[in-house]
Amino acid sequence: MAAENPSVVLKESGYRAVIEPDRFVPGSFQLVVDGTPQSHVNLDDPSQLFFEYIQRMGNVIDLIGEPGQPITAVHLGAGALTLPRYIAYTRPGSRQQVVELESNLVDLVREHLPLPRYAQVRVRHGDAREVVGKLPGGLRGSVDLLVIDIFSGARTPAHVTSVEFYRSAVSLLAPDGIVLVNVADGPPLSFARSQVATLGAVVENVAALAETQVLKGRRFGNVVLVGSNASLPLDWLPRLLASGPHPAKAVAGAELTAFAAGAPIVTDATSVPSPPPARSIFQSGTRRD
Repeated sequence: MAAENPSVVLKESGYRAVIEPDRFVPGSFQLVVDGTPQSHVNLDDPSQLFFEYIQRMGNVIDLIGEPGQPITAVHLGAGALTLPRYIAYTRPGSRQQVVELESNLVDLVREHLPLPRYAQVRVRHGDAREVVGKLPGGLRGSVDLLVIDIFSGARTPAHVTSVEFYRSAVSLLAPDGIVLVNVADGPPLSFARSQVATLGAVVENVAALAETQVLKGRRFGNVVLVGSNASLPLDWLPRLLASGPHPAKAVAGAELTAFAAGAPIVTDATSVPSPPPARSIFQSGTRRD
């Protein structure tokens, strides 16, 4: 029964967070916040990534440095700590920091979906934008991977979509570090296009990965932005697409410039939350991204 699933009312947003077992995959669980599936975790196999956009992020992470090499990662937005678990499992010895506003969400996850003992993950509580500015000085300029996956319910708050925010967050990156941004949007992709333009104003190279119909503006979905001040080798793209999930599309270079053409760079003065998806998109327990 759903009533028996562990849950908590989040202190900051007032939304209810629920941990539900995956009926189809033994040992797996889904975190649902305000009716929106936010994370999926396989406790028996942390290398299994379930949601489509998380798989795409995992594919990029696999291409950072040498396979299995430890990295330094900062995650803005915790969810059920899916990617920190993945990195700890696939890159033993990695140092990771997670920033999460909802402290009792972290408590819920840690109690019912505990991190493995080998995971070197430190959780910091607070607003991502504020905490980024207070992280240890030694982190600045030394982070191999920055993941920005910040949602309040089904929407990304406005203050973490601006060029001012990105400029502060990206300052954490090492010269060849990678930033991954989860952008949720639907037709006509105005929000996603503006996020491409905004991230592109802060880092030298940007690519976008998504399901084909999402990037064509035919349905609501997640677009993963990949950014770096180092070059993003074009040979990444075939490998990323081949890694699935399918059907997939990757956009970079002139094609991405055309995709974002005319989109404004978002500032603190003009920022707005990401658009809300239709409730029918999320069917807890049955969604298969």
